[in-house]
Amino acid sequence: MAEENTDISSMIEDEDSDDPNIQTELTAFRAQWMSELKTSSGAGGWSGRQLRAQGLKRTQDIAREEKATELFLRAVQEEQKGAVYVAIKFYRMAMQLVPDIEFRINYSRPPDADQAGGKYREDSVDGEIEDLLSYFEQDLNLDCSLPKICTPQLDFTQMHISELPREILMYIFRWVVSSELDMRALQQLSLVCRGFYICARDPEIWHSACSRVWGRNCTKIAPFKSWREMFLQRPRVRFDGVYISKTSYIRQGEASLDGFYRAWHHIEYYRYLRFFSDGHVVMVTSPDDPLSVVPRLRTKNVRMESVLHGHYRLSQETDNQTKVFAVVCKKKEEKATEFQKNRFCRRNQSPEVEHNFHVGLHLSSGGRQSLSKLSWIHHSCHITYKLSGETIITAFDLDSMYQPFIFARVKSYTAFSIQPL
Repeated sequence: MAEENTDISSMIEDEDSDDPNIQTELTAFRAQWMSELKTSSGAGGWSGRQLRAQGLKRTQDIAREEKATELFLRAVQEEQKGAVYVAIKFYRMAMQLVPDIEFRINYSRPPDADQAGGKYREDSVDGEIEDLLSYFEQDLNLDCSLPKICTPQLDFTQMHISELPREILMYIFRWVVSSELDMRALQQLSLVCRGFYICARDPEIWHSACSRVWGRNCTKIAPFKSWREMFLQRPRVRFDGVYISKTSYIRQGEASLDGFYRAWHHIEYYRYLRFFSDGHVVMVTSPDDPLSVVPRLRTKNVRMESVLHGHYRLSQETDNQTKVFAVVCKKKEEKATEFQKNRFCRRNQSPEVEHNFHVGLHLSSGGRQSLSKLSWIHHSCHITYKLSGETIITAFDLDSMYQPFIFARVKSYTAFSIQPL
């Protein structure tokens, strides 16, 4: 057998050696074939390694984003519980993994939606919900056959607030608003849960608030869509703070005895306006700074010598300008009757007079807050003699001494509720 293979190979070599052209073609074919084989094998290996590297990187990115999402949601939960420092730690860990993880999270679907047994509805609205009130009402009706305002998150042995009737809850909400119309507290209360959000949008509460502000002028809801929209957008004075006006000027003093110099005095004083929801207004003119005067204006019973009490009303002009007109006067003090010991005292008694100050202000926007500026448009003094009934009116010129009032919110004014709305 070995001899036959040797004979065949020798015969092929003899044939190749006989024809040199064939030998050259074979050599060229082998070289071309080897070069094509090396090129195809090298390209295929590089593309395969590149695809594997890309797949591995994609898998790592997905895992990193899932871990960052888990950490970020954990941070949100800790922040809601009040553990701010723990939340900051998880926020930092999440952003180290994925810097823009905050914008990649889909908040329309909770993280445990897949484990909730299909309770989470897939038809949730993405983005901004136009009518959030109707959406929450529909959400509560779909959750259970007997919808409640809220449901406890944990098991309680005592009665939960969700067991109270809706009428009792609405009465509690009226106490939150109080007679001072603290709508800011009502808005904060609506952030507790969906049920509280629905109660905070109750039309009766906002209608009562509008009626307390505008009174008989609040009969129709048009052109607003709701009573809440009217209360928030219609111009009005605010009750959760005080309007302050600061006036300063320089007055020339008397010359010295030797006549070499003349003193100049820098005069500075404040005017304070405190409005109440029942139509009462308090006006104080004092050189004391706001730190000492503002706390004393919390109630109507202000014990200051320069305080003036009165009532105000809002006027909506045809040119869409809101004006505030107030009449204030010195509060009469009840004095005990004293027997006149001197018979000439009756003859020298001064005639009884009554001083009423009429104030007109224009409500406008100033600074960051809307409708927080009151500009002077009228100021006069009405002196009435009780014996003759004669009234003398003195109008004051509105010069630089009448600086506009700027509103300043005072948190202590709404810290306590005296009576419900």
